[in-house]
Amino acid sequence: MCYKPLTLLLLSLSFNSTALIGQTTDTVLNDIAPVEVRAYFNTQAMLELSASAKVLPRKLLDSQAPSTVLSVLNTTPGVRMEERSPGSYRLALRGSTIRSPFGVRNTKVYLDEIPLTDASGNTYLNLIDPVGLRAIHIVKGPDGSLYGPNTGGVVQLLPNGTASADEEKSLMVSGGSYGLFHQQLQWREKVSDTYNFSFDQAYLRSDGYRDHTHSEKLYLQTLHQWKYTPKGELKFIGVYSDLGYQTPGGLTAEQYAENPRQARPAGGPMPGAASQQAGIYNKTFIGGLTHKYQLSDRLQHVISVFGSTTDLENPFITNYEERGEQNIGWRTYFSYYPVVKDNFQLEMQLGGEGQNGWYRVKNFDNHSGTRGELQDDDKLRNGQQFYFYRVNARIMQRLSAEASIGLNRNSIAFDRQIPGDEQSHGDIDFGTSWMPRFGLSYQPISTMAIRGSISKGYSTPSIAEVRSSDNRINSELKAETGTNYELGIRFESGNRRFIADLAAYSFQMKDGIVRQLNAQGNEYFVNAGQMDQKGLEASVLGQLFSAPEASFLQSLILSSNLTHQYYKFEQYQVDDQDYSGNKVTSVPDWIWANTLSLQFAKGFEFNALHNYTSSIPLNDANTVHADSYHLIQAKLSWTGTVINRHKLQVFFGTDNLLNEKYSLGNDINAMGNRYFNAAPPRNYYAGVKFML
Repeated sequence: MCYKPLTLLLLSLSFNSTALIGQTTDTVLNDIAPVEVRAYFNTQAMLELSASAKVLPRKLLDSQAPSTVLSVLNTTPGVRMEERSPGSYRLALRGSTIRSPFGVRNTKVYLDEIPLTDASGNTYLNLIDPVGLRAIHIVKGPDGSLYGPNTGGVVQLLPNGTASADEEKSLMVSGGSYGLFHQQLQWREKVSDTYNFSFDQAYLRSDGYRDHTHSEKLYLQTLHQWKYTPKGELKFIGVYSDLGYQTPGGLTAEQYAENPRQARPAGGPMPGAASQQAGIYNKTFIGGLTHKYQLSDRLQHVISVFGSTTDLENPFITNYEERGEQNIGWRTYFSYYPVVKDNFQLEMQLGGEGQNGWYRVKNFDNHSGTRGELQDDDKLRNGQQFYFYRVNARIMQRLSAEASIGLNRNSIAFDRQIPGDEQSHGDIDFGTSWMPRFGLSYQPISTMAIRGSISKGYSTPSIAEVRSSDNRINSELKAETGTNYELGIRFESGNRRFIADLAAYSFQMKDGIVRQLNAQGNEYFVNAGQMDQKGLEASVLGQLFSAPEASFLQSLILSSNLTHQYYKFEQYQVDDQDYSGNKVTSVPDWIWANTLSLQFAKGFEFNALHNYTSSIPLNDANTVHADSYHLIQAKLSWTGTVINRHKLQVFFGTDNLLNEKYSLGNDINAMGNRYFNAAPPRNYYAGVKFML
């Protein structure tokens, strides 16, 4: 079974664009596979890019359930997003979720020009609702030179309102199985030639498939863009999210087989998840200003200032944690764009980014969801700065050569408020690190590009890892680092009816950060020596059929996306246990995702998604595995014109069509062998969207 996906994908690569049915000069692939990607400060043609990248535009995001981007993100080779229960997400770019109990670590995430990733390296991706997104741009592979600490890659969330023609007023309401209700409101308007704004709002609730999995989220986002002179532009973006979800906890294999819907029951001296009212309650505001000014025909300056505040409560099995987090930061750079010439073009950027975060973490006894006696009280401060320079040359319209280097510095200061601690205050200095990157992309013909790159990744421990739920300050935890070597090839037929992309990489990570649990069930983190991470990523996309509007079937688009990950612990020992040579925990060997899109006459559209994920090791010893699974999702929609030429969309979808018993997100190195979090069996949703 392991090599069957690769065989089928290679057979798909043998397609020639001239063999496609119903050839016409037009194509709709530009709507789901844009020609350009926003990477390295501006948009670049995919064929000129020296890195592996993927764009998920709005049309792709709309192809499945409107409440989440998970299934669409997981069609990207090298990307895996997990959901242990409604609202509890993890995301890994070319890496393991072994480091992330929830949220995102070792990957840098931006909302437009503003980092969604805080000063400590943690990202609350589950706060975002798809209502506010115009597109998602993904650059895979470590790049510490331009974006600061990361070993996985960079995700850029492009918000609504940033495109000149991006106007819409709409209201969507949907519902589904297990008490799902989702409402979205969009209002995007170009008020004048110099000012436009957007306002996006969403409300989501779900009872969840399992016991004790109720979730609820209110999301507000606004963007204002003012072009106050022909050369100057000011932009504001603000986000508020109020998220709460119950956490049912993992089950043993026996409990999972007996009743997968149950929450974690009491065991020994440990109470159950429901009796302790375990959950996450997060209220966060993020805001930022970005100013762009064209200093001359060739020189542009961009500066952003931003900040965030988070109020988080986490009643857990063993304690009740409260966190107050405040972050402020800046990002600025100069871009030099030369006059376009046929044989040689040179582009340069010089700038920096800095963030400071202040965190107050308190732990109390948890008396059935009520705070008890204070256990610990800590103040922590995180500082992060990096400065970068990049140069990119385009030679003879065939060769793109770029080099960049960044200087990173990170530190953490802590002050323990409980008297009598052996280490009451101190500083953890991760030092200064140079992060270089070199890349080449060569086009032997206009429709094909061969690329290669060498880049260094660097990711310091987050506050939640240095001061984890075991209530200790782990001053010995090191930053993970490593060098990535990558080769790739991309082909696009002349009419872009067929696109193929293949990449192979080898990332040698040192001091990889790994999550562990102590005897009381509290987490802590250790460095895993050295990890050997090798991967192969391939995708093909083709418009196999197109016909005039009068035809019953107007378009058929098929894609196939393959990920093969060969991840091993090279050197990794915890106490007297030696895991060297084992597979890296939580990484499947194979992921194969396929999509089918059919457009019919009179506004009907059908989208289907298939995802095969191979078995996943759930502990460092590789003695427990999650079974492989096939997941099929489908959505049927109709869009038509109604009263006063307004548009109405009606849609219906299903998830887990094969009714597989599987876990979409597992607990890693779980105490008491409680590894499994059951995903819902076959379930449904439906909704309507009215557009002015």
